[in-house]
Amino acid sequence: MKINWGTYIVIAFALFISFIMYFVVKVQTDSKYDNDLVVEEYYKHDVHFQDEMVRIQKAHDLKVKPSITVNTKGVAIVFPADFSPKEITGTVAFYRASNKKFDFQLPLVFKDAASVFVSNDKLIGGEWNINMEWKYKGKSYLTKEKVYIKTP
Repeated sequence: MKINWGTYIVIAFALFISFIMYFVVKVQTDSKYDNDLVVEEYYKHDVHFQDEMVRIQKAHDLKVKPSITVNTKGVAIVFPADFSPKEITGTVAFYRASNKKFDFQLPLVFKDAASVFVSNDKLIGGEWNINMEWKYKGKSYLTKEKVYIKTP
């Protein structure tokens, strides 16, 4: 049986389509290639974008701002000394863009000083987005920062 060049082209197209379909099925069925959204219901989230920008600007306009620092033991969030810890309320959200299974939130709870410490036990190495939503004396603020955690 003799095969002409047209048959070879059809066979090449069929092999190429099979190759592409294999990878599409593999990515869609394998859980390590999760393609979830970073924020659930992002349309509802975007409706409040202007309010979010106002709160970010308020936090930026503060003379003395809360600081987020990373050291070998974890992440420290320290409010300025002139802030009364009893009047600060809010939450700190740690977002991992690569996998939402590692995301978590913590309430801003202070003991003596106006600081919160998150140990490296809760954090894995890599880039983290930290969103701190807080209120002080009735005004709402939002602080966003990206940090990189190094694992030993």
